Amino acid sequence: MLDITYKRIVIKVGTSTLTYDNGKLNLRRMEKLARVISDIRNYGVQVVLVSSGAVAAGAAKVNLEHRPTTLIEKQAMAAVGQTELMRMYDRFFSGYGHQVAQILLTKSVMEKEEPMQNARNTFNTLFEMGIIPIVNENDSISYHGIKFGGNDTLAALVALLSDADLLINLSDIDGLYDKNPREFEDAVMLKRIKDVDDAIMEMAGGEGTARGTGGMRTKIEAAKTVTDAGIAMVIANGENPDIIYDIAAGRGVGTYFIPKEKK
Repeated sequence: MLDITYKRIVIKVGTSTLTYDNGKLNLRRMEKLARVISDIRNYGVQVVLVSSGAVAAGAAKVNLEHRPTTLIEKQAMAAVGQTELMRMYDRFFSGYGHQVAQILLTKSVMEKEEPMQNARNTFNTLFEMGIIPIVNENDSISYHGIKFGGNDTLAALVALLSDADLLINLSDIDGLYDKNPREFEDAVMLKRIKDVDDAIMEMAGGEGTARGTGGMRTKIEAAKTVTDAGIAMVIANGENPDIIYDIAAGRGVGTYFIPKEKK
């Protein structure tokens, strides 16, 4: 039986979680992700999915033989891939009795009160209608996301915008380590972090994987953004989407960032 105390959860999945090493979509994982989110939604928890993967999906769909490198190429592949992502999400979620809606945001939306309020109204209306919002940065017209790994930042802003209780950031790593676990066998994963200070930032390291643009640093910056606003965050491995159950039930999976008291 589920035991979830959160009322509204934002789940961010990275490109490395959604695709195989060859860049093509991992449909089995996407289907399982849809099943878990649908089940949690049936329990009564409102969920927003922030999904990366559009550029990789686009490159795979048009059989691009190399990883997109230029900004224009990435924007074009995002335009192709976003339709592919939503087509698959719509298919999987509808199979579990849930409707989804696509929301494409840009950084400029979050910088002005009127468009920000419009976005907030859209989220609230979708929640009231029982529809699951699926969010991505509008990469075809905005370079921020594909240049700087913006979906970690975007997920944090969506958590603020939707007044979420928890942000789950799923990646290809189990959590935050005191040093790079791919280079050091004695690396230790941190289970709970109270304050995102300079020492924590130094542990974050640099770039992400070959298929994604975000690294651990953007995740830590996202953690600071949401915890300062009183929203908890967890970084965990998204290889098995069932992990979302354990995170939502507070079973100590991944790295948990303790939220500050809401003002």
